[in-house]
Amino acid sequence: MSTPAAATSTASSSSVPVGAPRRWGSMGPVGLVLAGGVSVQFGGALAVSLMPRAGALGVVTLRLLVAAVVLLVVCRPRLRGHSRTDWGTVLVFGITMGAMNGLFYQSVARIPLGPAVTLEVLGPLALSVLASRRAVNLIWAGLALAGVFLLSGGGFSGLDPVGVAFALGAGAMWAAYIVFSARTGRRFPQADGLALAMAVAAVLFLPLGVVESGGKLLDPVTIGLGAAVAILSSVLPYTLELLALRSLPASTFAILMSLEPALAAAAGFLILDQALSTTESLAIALVIAASMGAVRTQVGRGRAKAPGPEAG
Repeated sequence: MSTPAAATSTASSSSVPVGAPRRWGSMGPVGLVLAGGVSVQFGGALAVSLMPRAGALGVVTLRLLVAAVVLLVVCRPRLRGHSRTDWGTVLVFGITMGAMNGLFYQSVARIPLGPAVTLEVLGPLALSVLASRRAVNLIWAGLALAGVFLLSGGGFSGLDPVGVAFALGAGAMWAAYIVFSARTGRRFPQADGLALAMAVAAVLFLPLGVVESGGKLLDPVTIGLGAAVAILSSVLPYTLELLALRSLPASTFAILMSLEPALAAAAGFLILDQALSTTESLAIALVIAASMGAVRTQVGRGRAKAPGPEAG
């Protein structure tokens, strides 16, 4: 699943929190991104194991609340001086973030983590293909559709169709998340907009979590595990990826993000004992290849249009 750092992938290096641990930089930017991806997916696996205690909506509520508190404390966003349009953008971004998380967690409550992330990735992939408008993207779209067909077994007979629908819905929200995260990043400095949007998502989701889980959300063990999910799925990868983006091109970052289905499958196998068949593994590989191809095509198009260096 996507991480909050995606919201600031177009930000400058000034977005990195002051005092961020420099020693992590020794891992190299690619290592930092991969570490963040592993953290996200293993956090997702931990969330699945927590669902019997708190329910899917309860887990989402805990994750959003803890992440919002941490981001608000670290970023300390300024509340004054913003226009009505600025606040409207943050509100929509927060709604999108909450919906994306809610739909995804409803999905992984019903289908394995690897296939869920693979289906979710189709949202950003579709956005990338449509934005590029190049004929070669028909190849990537065809690869993705072949992967989905293999994953479905010809009709999703092996997967809960409701879980599949939730995963596809999460993918659509992920595509919207990318659009509104960029808009928020242009209107708010550093990660202020992300922190405010996370708070919006947490407040909006709180009633849903209370209705589903009630007093279970106050159990110390549940709170501790929920905080761990928030740290693994939001705070830690967000920090690692911001550090990586100081020197890593956005195109390389996007390609690395395409590996998330494979990381999710590994986390599902190691933590949840969710083994994949050969056909499912091939399906995930096809979607990953389609995602990487679409990203590289988009990057090549951008380079072709880039103006040459100015004289003088």
